[in-house]
Amino acid sequence: QVQLVESGGGLVQAGGSLRLSCAASVRSFSSYLMGWFRQAPGKEREFVATISRGGSGTDYADSVKGRFTISRNNAKNTVDLQMNSLEPEDTAVYYCAASLKTYYSSSYISTDPNEYPYWGQGTQVTVSS
Repeated sequence: QVQLVESGGGLVQAGGSLRLSCAASVRSFSSYLMGWFRQAPGKEREFVATISRGGSGTDYADSVKGRFTISRNNAKNTVDLQMNSLEPEDTAVYYCAASLKTYYSSSYISTDPNEYPYWGQGTQVTVSS
């Protein structure tokens, strides 16, 4: 059973920073493609960032490029999202997601939420203006 637990959310002023972390209870964490998604009130869940199982491949939503950085530590079974220059539009519940990709290239990435069968419970990020 895959369990994902997010932490690090909170309230921050515009222009501030937060670092989200996701701890995965899985075997062979390095076999999992990982992603961050978010859902604002009244909106659909949207892609934020993804990182390949080897860590060499990353991609970001246009709205966060240059401000957010995704990283992973396969020895600690964690994936982090460093968020800088936060804007009120970044306010949302942020979700960590995982997908087993044992036989895929170590640089494979995906922005499609339907490709991720495992999800955490989410952590709230609120950015005040």
